Amino acid sequence: QAHLVESGGGSVQAGGSLTLTCAISGSMYSRQCMGWFRQVSGEEREGVAAIDDDGSTSYADFVKGRFTVSQDHAKATLYLQMNNLQPEDTGTYYCAASPGTTRGTDAGWCENSAGYWGQGTQVTVSS
Repeated sequence: QAHLVESGGGSVQAGGSLTLTCAISGSMYSRQCMGWFRQVSGEEREGVAAIDDDGSTSYADFVKGRFTVSQDHAKATLYLQMNNLQPEDTGTYYCAASPGTTRGTDAGWCENSAGYWGQGTQVTVSS
């Protein structure tokens, strides 16, 4: 059974930066796509950024140019570097994994639905 554990959330002022980390343990898919969702209170989760085993990425329009997703296979870790944070970025950020790739997607997630989720980490951006 795989586990995803996020860290790095916190409170920052608008224009600030945070780096989220997702530690991965256990095996998941032979070919996988991983990334980040976020959820604002009362709303559905939305894809933010994803990266597959080939390093291909997908970003939601609202984070393009500000957020960068990356991974370190040797450390079994996924990252989300978030720059120029704005109050509307406030929410709970979840690490997730799915089989497949980012091919054919351009909306911040992978071609398939997520099958593994972390517990989430809170990001709060004040104006």
